[in-house]
Amino acid sequence: MNELNFAGKTALVVGGSSGIGNGIAQAFRARGASVHVSGTRATARDYSPDDGSNLDGLHYSQLDVGYPRAIDAFQPAFDRLDVLVLAQGAVLYKRAEFEMPGFRKVLEVNLMSLMACGGKFHDMLKASGGTLIIVSSTAAYHSTKGNPAYNASKTGAMGLTRTLGQAWAEDGIRVNGIAPGLVDTKMTRVTTANPKRLEAAVEKIPLKRLGTPADMAGAALFLASPLASYIVGQTLVVDGGLIL
Repeated sequence: MNELNFAGKTALVVGGSSGIGNGIAQAFRARGASVHVSGTRATARDYSPDDGSNLDGLHYSQLDVGYPRAIDAFQPAFDRLDVLVLAQGAVLYKRAEFEMPGFRKVLEVNLMSLMACGGKFHDMLKASGGTLIIVSSTAAYHSTKGNPAYNASKTGAMGLTRTLGQAWAEDGIRVNGIAPGLVDTKMTRVTTANPKRLEAAVEKIPLKRLGTPADMAGAALFLASPLASYIVGQTLVVDGGLIL
């Protein structure tokens, strides 16, 4: 038996149009799942490889989780769901998160929408005995001086993972999370595009390299599989040893 075979399963990766979410989506597709992804742009054609996007073989829908009404109104193109991955994320630089509009915007995307999306698909996951995977960040384990909203939201995401893990286990839904370290995506270009910052960042990682979306996908496949059948409410740190 191949525990990482997802043939006949349906997965939705919110935020799966690029970056970590896209890597996770393609990993499930490669292992047989029918994979749906959402992003903020109108169509799949609005993304390119420069965005860290590969939407080949994926079913794309527009969903901007920064707007609660959009989540309420979202009509999924499937009637069964086995795996829900919440990989949406936002960050603001130049101290914008110290102003309340910026703080609220990041919290809406990174934390509030997790509960909204989880609640929206709860009944489908209950019906299938499915799994929910919440992507947080190693920022949940340390301060991030310039980004208070990002830090608070990711710390909250880890707490939400614990609590939903406990609360929804009785519904047959396993909830776990992934805390990525420094992953080479569009969101981290503020670091990766600056040679001095990049060198300093990599020096702090015991494996001496950035993470990739594929590295995160391996953890997601594991957590959604029967191999993790007795793991509930945990956030798996996938960071090359960064926070050790």
